[in-house]
Amino acid sequence: MFIRSPAAMLDQTIRALTDPTRREILRALREGDLTAGEIAGRFPITAASVSHHLAVLREAELVTVERNGKSLVYALNTTVLHEFLQGMMELFGKGEES
Repeated sequence: MFIRSPAAMLDQTIRALTDPTRREILRALREGDLTAGEIAGRFPITAASVSHHLAVLREAELVTVERNGKSLVYALNTTVLHEFLQGMMELFGKGEES
């Protein structure tokens, strides 16, 4: 398994969060886990576009995915969100001092 540096993780997370559709997907997942089809049904874009957005979120490890029969179920990865927020606070000098 590839281990990302903290800087690479921060860059990838920021890239994933720059898109408004991806932010809306994350907001939807705050309410609970959703299948790919349920997520796609919330947006007026093609299934292929939703799939691309989900792939970016997976690569940034902002969401996890599990297969449940024929469905893919997505969930927020709160650990990565917490690490991202801590990294941002440290970047701006607001994190815990070492």
